[in-house]
Amino acid sequence: MSKQTESDSSPSSGKKLGSALTDIFFPRSCVHCTDAIEDSPYEFLCRSCSQELFLSKPPACSTCGFPFYGMLAGPKSCPHCAELNPLFKQGMTLFLAKGPARSMIHELKYNGGFYVLNDATKMIAQSPHYQQYIDNSTLIPVPLHPTKQRERGYNQSEKIANMLSEATKGRSKVLNMLIRREFTQTQTRLNREQRHQNVKNAFALAPNAVVIPNQQYILVDDVFTTGSTLNACARVLLEAGATRIKVVTLGHG
Repeated sequence: MSKQTESDSSPSSGKKLGSALTDIFFPRSCVHCTDAIEDSPYEFLCRSCSQELFLSKPPACSTCGFPFYGMLAGPKSCPHCAELNPLFKQGMTLFLAKGPARSMIHELKYNGGFYVLNDATKMIAQSPHYQQYIDNSTLIPVPLHPTKQRERGYNQSEKIANMLSEATKGRSKVLNMLIRREFTQTQTRLNREQRHQNVKNAFALAPNAVVIPNQQYILVDDVFTTGSTLNACARVLLEAGATRIKVVTLGHG
């Protein structure tokens, strides 16, 4: 009988074997189409759905990260941001929130599907510009109102921020520097102006938060839609003395 090699008995080999056995008896299904996942670059998207992903890559809108298809000629902001008047310096998004990507965000936000962040981490690994953007920064999750957080049991933006911190190997730290002091209605069914009014005074600086003027702060949210929520958060930091504010999201749309 041949002697087992060192690589065969390594912890990583054991982990891979355990994962393979789990997939045999409890096969993973795609978070979007629910088909079984085989031969896919992702853990929770099948190969077919993974080909429908639209990762945002430069050139892109400097405000929200929406990709410009082709060479950029003209303004650096896209039509989505024409009426925003951003209080932050720059924005970036990982992917367009449609199709399979929207299903990922929905699973994370409403069903506690934190496992989809494993696939988001893989997408970040394919996006060096995104990695560089979040590196060596203070990551500030957009807060939920305490009532909403008790109902949901978690803040998805905080989960995303923690994943981003791990993607930088801890060089970026997560700080909960903001609180949501008003219980606002969901933004989902509101138009641009209604969204702006809905969150206008909804946020405040956390009681023990200390703003360092020259520190790079990055506001973290799940989706960039009109930018109203992120702008309201940026206003609080700006009024507290922050001078370097950016935003980052998983999705756009």
